[in-house]
Order: sequence, then C-alpha cells, then structure tokens
Amino acid sequence: MNEHLFIGLASIVVLGILAQWLAWRLHLPAILLLLVFGFIAGPASHILNPDELFGELLFPFVSLSVAIILFEGGLSLHTRELVKVGSIVRNLTTLGIAVTWLLTSATAHFVIGLEFGPSFLLGAILVVSGPTVIIPLLRQVRPIGNIGSILKWEGIVNDPIGAILAVIVFEIIVSGSAESGTLVVVLGAAKAAVFGTISGILGALAIVILLKKFLIPDFLQNPVSLMFVILSYVAANQFQPESGLLAVTVMGVVLANQKYVSIRHIIEFKENLRVLLISSVFIILASRIPLTQMSFDDHRTWIFVGLLIFLIRPIMVYISTIRSKLKFHEKTFLAWMAPRGIVAAAVSSVFANRLVELGHPEYQKLVPLTFLVIIATVTVYGLTSGPIARRLKVAQADPQGILFAGAPPWAMEIASILQEKGFQVAMIDTNWSNIAAAKKNGIRAHYANILSENLHVDLQLDGIGRLLAVTPNDEVNSLAVLHFLDVFGRSGVYQLKTSVDEKNKNVQESMPRHMLGRFLFGKEATFNRLNAIYYTDGIVKRTLLTEEYDFKAFRKMYGITAIPMFIINKAGRLQILTADDEVDPKPGDTLISMVEPIEQHR
Repeated sequence: MNEHLFIGLASIVVLGILAQWLAWRLHLPAILLLLVFGFIAGPASHILNPDELFGELLFPFVSLSVAIILFEGGLSLHTRELVKVGSIVRNLTTLGIAVTWLLTSATAHFVIGLEFGPSFLLGAILVVSGPTVIIPLLRQVRPIGNIGSILKWEGIVNDPIGAILAVIVFEIIVSGSAESGTLVVVLGAAKAAVFGTISGILGALAIVILLKKFLIPDFLQNPVSLMFVILSYVAANQFQPESGLLAVTVMGVVLANQKYVSIRHIIEFKENLRVLLISSVFIILASRIPLTQMSFDDHRTWIFVGLLIFLIRPIMVYISTIRSKLKFHEKTFLAWMAPRGIVAAAVSSVFANRLVELGHPEYQKLVPLTFLVIIATVTVYGLTSGPIARRLKVAQADPQGILFAGAPPWAMEIASILQEKGFQVAMIDTNWSNIAAAKKNGIRAHYANILSENLHVDLQLDGIGRLLAVTPNDEVNSLAVLHFLDVFGRSGVYQLKTSVDEKNKNVQESMPRHMLGRFLFGKEATFNRLNAIYYTDGIVKRTLLTEEYDFKAFRKMYGITAIPMFIINKAGRLQILTADDEVDPKPGDTLISMVEPIEQHR
C-alpha cells in the first residue's frame, strides 16, 4: 500500500513537469497536456488515486494552491496599465461577468437540461477565464497595443469574483430559501469585498514593513512572504468563504505597485512555485474524473460548449466595450480569448463534492461538465489564438524587432539599417544628445533609464522581440538583461562582452553566467573595441552576398578584424550573431558588420 501511494505521489510531479516541458517543445497549451496526463494517470491506468492519497487534505491543498497561483498573478498587475484600459477591465469584470453568468446558466438549463440550481452554479463557475491559461497564451501570442493588458487584468481579477459568486450561489442552494436569496447575495458580496480587500492589504503591508526594516534575513524572505499569503487567505475565508482568493489577489497587486522595497526575488520564487502547483493540481483533479462521466458522446454538451465560445463570449465582450475606443478587430480578438483554467476546475470540484455530501447527487454532473469546457476552450483558443491574432493584425508572429539599451552612434547606424529593412527598433538612453540624434534619424527613442521600474509596461514593444544591451557600462548591460529577462526570455536578451581591464583579464569571468545575456557579435566585440573602430573612420556596412562575392570574398577584402553583427536571410529573418556562433552566411543573405577602412588592410 505504501509503495502504491509513493508511486502515485511521484507520478504527480513527474507527469506534471513532463507535460509542461512537452507543451513548451510542441508549442501547445500546457493545461491541455496536463489534463491528458491526468486522465492517463487516473481513470485510464489507475496509477494515481488522489482521494486515497490525500484523503481529507485533498481540497484544502487544492484551495491553498489556487490561492498561491492567484497571488502570483496579482504580482503581474501594474495599476499604471489601468490608465488606458481601466474602464474596459471594469466593465468586463462587472457587467461582463453578470452577462456571462446569466447566459451560461440559461444555456445550461435549456440546452443540457440541468435544473436551475446546478445551472446557476455552473454559470457562476464558468465566468472565470483563468490566468493560468491566459498569461501563457499572451506570452505566446504577444498581442500589440492594450489588448494584452486587458486580457491579463480580466483573467486575474475575474477569478476571485467568479469564486465569490459561486460561493454565494452555493449558500443560496444550501439554505433552500429563494426568498432570502437577494439578501444572501448582497451580504455575501459585501462581506467578501470588505474582508478580502482588508486582509490582502494588511498582508502586503506586513511584508513591506518587514522587508523595509530588514527584519527578515534574505534566505527567509520568500518563505515568510508565502506564510503571509496563506495567513491572508485563511483569515479572509474565516469571515466569508472564498473571499481569500480576493485577498491574495489584492495582496499581489499592492505588492507589485508599491515603491518602498524590491520584490523581484519574491516574484521569481512565486513564478517557479506556480508552475509546480499548476502542474500538480491539474494532474490531481483530472485523475479524479471517471472518463465515463465526461459525456463526450452527448451532443447537447458540445452544443453548450459551442454556444459558450461562439455566442456568449462575443455577446459579453461587445456589450462590455460598447463605448470604448477599441476597434472592431480588437474587440473580435477579445471575444476569442476566454479559456477556462485552474480556478474553474478547483471551485467546481470543491462545491460539487460538498453538495453531493449534503444530499444533492445531481451536482455530480458539474465537475465533468466543467472539465469538458476546460478541455474544449483550452484546445480551441490555444491552437487558434495565434493565427487569429495575426489575421486580425493584433499580433506578430515571432517578432524580430530590437530594443537597444544604449544609443551610441554606431548602434544608431545599426538601428537605421534594420529599420530600413523593415524591422521595428527602439532605443533607450540617459544621454539626451544620443536620443535627440536618434529621433532626428527617424528612430523611435526614449530618454529613460533602462533599469526604471515598470519601463517595459510604459514602452510599446509592438514587433520587438529582443534586447541588445550596448551601453559602455558592463554592470548596466547585465542588469538590463536581468530586467527584461521575463519580457523576452533568456534566448532573446543580448549584451556586449564585458570590457577587458588593465590586467588583461575579463571582469565577466567572476560573474555567474545566469546573470549575463548572450554575448554579442564576437569574442573581441567589447564596447571600447567597437567605439575604437567606429571613431577611426570605421563604418557599419551592409553587404548582399552573392555566388561571386561570398563571405570568403568579404573576409579577403576586409580581413579578420571585420566584426559580423547580423545576418538577414532570404526569408527576411534576422539573426543576431553571438560570440558562440559560427558565422556562415549564404549567398542571398545580407550581412551587417562593423569594418575598418580598406586602406588599413593594404
């Protein structure tokens, strides 16, 4: 027995992380594979039996996991984004939720044939869109403009609201009194809002004070922050069930927008923990559902799912954005992004289980119906959101543009060439003369510190997918890489190789590799080296290679001191050359390089 439990526990972690990795490799929504692996581990092979493994701890574990996931989501919300999208987010999370709830409940009743109680509870559960699916999809799609901010805020904010709505409906069902229903709704919503908000603010305030006064050692900062997340969640729930989800979301938002202490290390810790928790919870919940209850052969459930996707979501979006400045194609993309995720799965499992225990067996149908909606919406939106976003021109596939941290004259020439070739470029510098010169040359340039808090929120990074840190300061370059690591990913951040000091030893050798980006251009391509070439009549040259004038001929003309920087291939893709690359451009490619005057090679 113990060996079987051990195998079941190990399978949760192994299958969860394996599904995440395969999803990344195959460019598929992670939750889709997590559900498949959960079904395989549970009803298909019986390797995992969560009820036997966890017993009465199962749903408390799921609830705490969801709380931590929502806290991490709150940490990604920056209130400065609401200046442009606040009214739209407000409408989507108030009027939009009401429309979705009523239409979904009515559809569940008249199409599937559920009684009114299960229909209204299912409608409340399915108003959430799920940050665990939305945020990965946004990273994959990279929508331009304000669409990404709207979807991110909606996906995170409506989860606690949906959970609170579900618990209010649950209380009405349990009380069995339709007459007191209105009073239950009003009091429940008010208590949840008050206790959830207060608990979240107090939790965030406690962390800020402890960090600001250095009352927590570095190695305990992440565990202590996790402790306060759990305390805030439990405290709020003691006053109003499920208001803890609002508390942890508020707590995350307050921490993300305060200016007193740095919380970057907390964000990184929670992001890693989120991946583990999402993987584990979905494997656990999916493994509990008998496949015979999924109603794959019931056409009524598929009609219900189709109406959710093709009718209810568009109606909700267009009603919520009637007076907004969003264009039709932007509204259309919003209408095509409503995947359900971890909160819907967890809330349906918890409430259905409670109601069945209270003598309401008809509520057993809610869990398989919810998982069917999750599977369908994740599959449809996950596989189609990218192509549709590009079709609607609200996103670009694999953005090739470059954000330059630093705007020295030779970098300006590079930016001008790339812009002429059709690539988006932007430059950030604290040297006003450099910024003025860049703007004079028609380059999008910003006078700002590349390390400024929330700079990536203020910048419009449409079409930009990589960072090149080219300032004369090695430390600033490394910090810029770390600052934008979450935006572009490790493969998309580059920096000049650190300068050589007076002892001819690389300063970089003593720095951890994870704190550095990919080294640009070549082993000798330091800032000082590039400057020296440029200010001794060197030029940034673009060369179209042909069969007659190939890369060997280029090397013969300019010598080994020429520094190849970029290759634009026949298909128009931009390759940034690094110190680790073997430079091998082909005929038909355009080579961009820094070269010395030809006279110096004769």
